[in-house]
Amino acid sequence: MKLKPQEIEIQNIDHLGIVAGIVDSIGIVEIINELIGVEKSEKVSAGQVVKAMIINGLGFVSKPLYMFPQYF
Repeated sequence: MKLKPQEIEIQNIDHLGIVAGIVDSIGIVEIINELIGVEKSEKVSAGQVVKAMIINGLGFVSKPLYMFPQYF
């Protein structure tokens, strides 16, 4: 099957997207949530906060991602 040019979508995820994907594949968020626990009333889990801190620390500091769980 040959794709037509209008069917191809290219996105530039830079190194932050790669790091976020590695964090997901390793399961860091789940490991942290398992160790610390998750309350039903939490909007953002501890694992998500750590993931956001890693991404923020690598240069995506224009917005504090840990405040936006829908980013993940």
